[in-house]
Amino acid sequence: MYWKKCIYPYRFKALFGFLFKLSEAILELCVPMVVADLIDHGVTPRNTHYLMTHGWRLFGLATAGYCCALVCQWFASVTSQGFGTIMRSDIYKAINAYDYDQLDQMGTPTLITRITNDVNQMQDLVAMTIRLVSRSPFLIIGSLFAAFMINAQIALIFLVASPLIALSIYLVMSRTQPLYTKIQKILDQVSLITRENLSGVRVIRAFNKQDNEIHRFNQTVDHQRNEQIHAGNIAALLNPVTTIIVNAGIILILYVSGIKINAGTLSQGEVIALINYMNQILLSMYVFSNVILLYIKGSASYKRIVEVVEKKPSFEPGTKEAPKQYKHMVEFKDVSFSYYESKALSHVSFTVDPHETIGIIGGTGSGKSTIVNLIPRFYEATQGAITFKDQNVKDYRFDALRRAIGIVPQSATLFSGTIRDNLLWGNKNASEEDLEKALEVSQAKEIVDRMKDGLETHIEASGKNVSGGQRQRLTIARALVRNPELLILDDSASALDFATDAKLRRALKTLDTTVIIVSQRVSALRGADKIIVLDHGAVAGIGTHEELLKKCTIYKEIVRSQEEGDHHEA
Repeated sequence: MYWKKCIYPYRFKALFGFLFKLSEAILELCVPMVVADLIDHGVTPRNTHYLMTHGWRLFGLATAGYCCALVCQWFASVTSQGFGTIMRSDIYKAINAYDYDQLDQMGTPTLITRITNDVNQMQDLVAMTIRLVSRSPFLIIGSLFAAFMINAQIALIFLVASPLIALSIYLVMSRTQPLYTKIQKILDQVSLITRENLSGVRVIRAFNKQDNEIHRFNQTVDHQRNEQIHAGNIAALLNPVTTIIVNAGIILILYVSGIKINAGTLSQGEVIALINYMNQILLSMYVFSNVILLYIKGSASYKRIVEVVEKKPSFEPGTKEAPKQYKHMVEFKDVSFSYYESKALSHVSFTVDPHETIGIIGGTGSGKSTIVNLIPRFYEATQGAITFKDQNVKDYRFDALRRAIGIVPQSATLFSGTIRDNLLWGNKNASEEDLEKALEVSQAKEIVDRMKDGLETHIEASGKNVSGGQRQRLTIARALVRNPELLILDDSASALDFATDAKLRRALKTLDTTVIIVSQRVSALRGADKIIVLDHGAVAGIGTHEELLKKCTIYKEIVRSQEEGDHHEA
């Protein structure tokens, strides 16, 4: 069981917390007996001396119980927080090990909910288990046992009332469990809508869709609220039902006790003790029902957490390093790939030689980004073979393969910190000269030079305080800092003006590296050694710009459309 791994480092703290709570329960069971003794020997005969000399026992029991509760609370807090820390760490490690396909399937909103809300539920469950699971059953059993010690006939009332209380708890809990599972799924939807609105706030305002999004959000929240109210209404039945059962039991106890007091077989103090024990059973049952409720919520959360942690990557890394001698940098051999049921690539074959600059062009959805994501093995080809340095990418260790590749994705992402921090992602041991060279080649040096703090300029999360073009140039610089053998630019210069784009391409030509450029612009690929034209996931043509103009119809259409667009703009 996965939870055992999380609790194991804190097993002794959990055990000590359990034992201190058990000690508190034992002390609490002694209180009604002491009260009965004080009533029978102090209050009834009006023996003030007895009350004064023996009253300290109640104070001692209360103080000792309070101290035990405090110690238990400390152990429960440390254990639950440590348990949650291990669980969050495991979830985070599992998510980072996922391939792109699994991340696409799971979705970001549900993963965020699981690592936050679901783990919080499990932390509460662990804390309450230590604090209440030992106490409540012990008090219930102990109260029944004490009642039999006082009077076996009256204790039969306890035996009737206790199962009825337990049955009412079971009926309520069994009907709320599916509702709480459903509520967790609705929370995923709330998280999804919130994330979409926060990330797409500019688009929403541009299209004046604030009211639509508010309505969509309110619909989901109202659904969650209605389900929560439904579950709450059922759970709310628990308190009155159990209270009625216990009060009916107390009435019976008082009735039978009155007969026995008149007969002289029961004392007034023992009657008070019996009523106290009945109330203890009620309170313990009620607390135990809340623990069960936590278990119901926790079981739904636990299943969702285990689903994340136990989901293994759909493909495993190899064991080999990159070879020193090789002929081709990259080679695709009859490669096909599908996203779920949708085919993205079909029988793609091409080679990339060392120090070549390769361009990839095609219409939207033609498979350009899919090709570059298959090289570092973010996805696994469904058919065919992909080699890097004449060795199948499946044979590489992930770090060995990806260390040799610098990839700049379509979405230019920067992280909170300084510009230097972001550049050092590419190579934490990079020198000042390495950083300067990367900035110069990526055309980002002028950006840094204009900033007051230079490389120490603070970048906000996702690079919100720099423009799209600046963000793209800085992400290219980050990839160049690692001095990759293969540089992949996946439409990563789309926000640059034509002049800056031209400077970037000329600078890339000076590098001793192989470059693959994915672009929608013919001008960005015109000088490439080889251009691969894609059409609906298949290779429509391979060659230089001039060769493709002669033999590739699709490429000619792309060139013509862009030339016409430039003419109309002029």
